[in-house]
Amino acid sequence: MSTKVRFAPSPTGKLHVGNVRTALTNVLHARQTGGVFVLRIDDTDLERSTKAFEDGIRKDLSWLGLNWDETFKQSDRFDQYDAAAQKLKDMGLLYPAYETGDELDRKRKIQRAQGKPPVYDRAALKLTDDQKAAYEAEGRKPHWRFKLSGNPVSWNDLIRGETTIETSSLSDPILIREDGSYLYTLPSVVDDIDAGITTIIRGEDHTTNSGAQIEIFLALGGKAPEFGHQALLVGADGGKLSKRLGTLAIEDLRESEGIEPMAILSLLAKIGTSDPIDAYTDIQTLIDQFSFEKYSRAPARFDPEELKRINARVLHQLSYAEVKDRLAAMGADGGEAFWHAVAPNLERLSDATSWYTLIEGPVTPVIEDADYIAAAAASLPDGELTGDSWGEWTGKLKEATGRKGRDLFMPLRLALTGEKHGPDMSELLPLIGRERVLERLNG
Repeated sequence: MSTKVRFAPSPTGKLHVGNVRTALTNVLHARQTGGVFVLRIDDTDLERSTKAFEDGIRKDLSWLGLNWDETFKQSDRFDQYDAAAQKLKDMGLLYPAYETGDELDRKRKIQRAQGKPPVYDRAALKLTDDQKAAYEAEGRKPHWRFKLSGNPVSWNDLIRGETTIETSSLSDPILIREDGSYLYTLPSVVDDIDAGITTIIRGEDHTTNSGAQIEIFLALGGKAPEFGHQALLVGADGGKLSKRLGTLAIEDLRESEGIEPMAILSLLAKIGTSDPIDAYTDIQTLIDQFSFEKYSRAPARFDPEELKRINARVLHQLSYAEVKDRLAAMGADGGEAFWHAVAPNLERLSDATSWYTLIEGPVTPVIEDADYIAAAAASLPDGELTGDSWGEWTGKLKEATGRKGRDLFMPLRLALTGEKHGPDMSELLPLIGRERVLERLNG
């Protein structure tokens, strides 16, 4: 049986790095095993779900190269969820409970005060028909709980190893709210059964839920899939991902930060694993190196500064052909020689525009020693400037002035670029061209 995995975002917000790490792990596993990657849009929350967020999710995944093989929306499948709920009711496994939120809170507080775990006491199972009718007459609507077996549920987790959840220590999960809307659990299980999902890979905050979900799979006549629960992302300091970093939304990383898709994938594929973090330029390498055995149980530290460093290293490896159209779109396509000259100095692709301006002008020269610069202008090699011209020129100046090192080079760089740092001058000089070089040397 081939692998079939799913990524199930809710279109109630933007995709962020935590979501994408889950999507990426699913894609890597699917592609390595020749399996199928399903994009499921979890839009049962009809009030908060929007078309704009759904479109954004699809755009972000496509931009990252995380392409799906199948896709569907939960909002098209309410009939299937209704049928599954009715089946569980008929089996006596889905029962109505009438407590309000305040009443449940009060029960939990009393249990904690008595040193007991705050587990639902199943009082609703003891209600008579008359008591239920009295609640209904009050205008109360029930929520519906799934009756857990009370037995331990075990599975061999792909990341955590042998895992057991004691369902006797869990509250019977609510599957349907008072207003008749579904919580995540039942639609998810129904979809996984119908879509033939073989493997569920997600964050470890779902580990406990998996115990209850396995019982629902079996109750509905399905086969429980394999599970793999990843340690969650934390900030560079080990704390929660900081709110001041925003949600680290993929849209913001792309539009505002200028981060390359492969920089994001390079970091998210390797943090929390035994592999070293490096800059990769194609997803196939990540697929080839993927293994659940490499994942750690410790939280994975996400550092935005590390992402920026990887972004620069990804850019440095890209060929001119790979960036030509994007450079042209930002009005900074200076040709292949230009790209080779500036690429090692880029942190983001948009930085190329400032180097393009530096070459094409206008530039305000910084001339600190007018006599030296005048001598430099007089000794500029004749004819068209080439990659050898800088060495030839500075060699003549060294001989004539006795200058060397920084005293020899820096005044020339400042006069030609107005900057103390930048691309190799031997590559910049022919790009600036003889005419502009002399204009700048003459102030």
